Amino acid sequence: MVNKPRRRKQEGHGRTYLVLGLIVVLIVAGVSYAYTASLWPFNKTSVIYAKINTSQGSFEVELFSSSAPKTVTNFVSLAKSGFYNNLVWHRIMKGFVIQTGDQNTRGGVNSTRSTWGYGNSGTSVPFEYDPNLHNDRGYIAMASTEAGSGGTSQFYINLNDTNAASLDGKYAVFGKALNDSGMAVIDAIANVPVYTYLQVGCASLQTCKSPLLNQPITPVFLVSVTILSGP
Repeated sequence: MVNKPRRRKQEGHGRTYLVLGLIVVLIVAGVSYAYTASLWPFNKTSVIYAKINTSQGSFEVELFSSSAPKTVTNFVSLAKSGFYNNLVWHRIMKGFVIQTGDQNTRGGVNSTRSTWGYGNSGTSVPFEYDPNLHNDRGYIAMASTEAGSGGTSQFYINLNDTNAASLDGKYAVFGKALNDSGMAVIDAIANVPVYTYLQVGCASLQTCKSPLLNQPITPVFLVSVTILSGP
């Protein structure tokens, strides 16, 4: 009977330590959640919209923040910083894609044409793949140096549903154009005259490595990207 009070006292200390431990865990979890939440400029389950302003007109897009959260976060951040202002749609392939987002194209300076397509924003996002999203007509995806790798600032818009067969699973789809009027602007960009392989001195399209290939002869601009709260 002499030892019982000591056991009760030890048990009391144990319960106290357990409670204190739980409090510490809850505090750490709360701080961690708050920090993680601060990394996102919006709720990951929300839908974000953007207005793409070009020299051929404007169109709105829906951004899939739940499917490609890091890609969309990067795109939104660059748009809000003004990074996308006054860039050229430097790669235009009618029936395939139009592409922009290269800082080397800013202002459409002809003397820098040899570097168009090689620039970036200095940011980097990992490759995010959602099998439910496809490279169909009007859908937006990140360009990258190789299939399945992360992107930075360059993105493209698909012009044809048949792109899905060759591009799905290789480039991160993160948005889509909203309506037919938006696609009309995209098609207008796709139809501007571009340099062909013959014009840049290549013997064939298949062997042409010139950076001038598929560049617009007269620059067509991505004027700005404005982030919207709704369509």
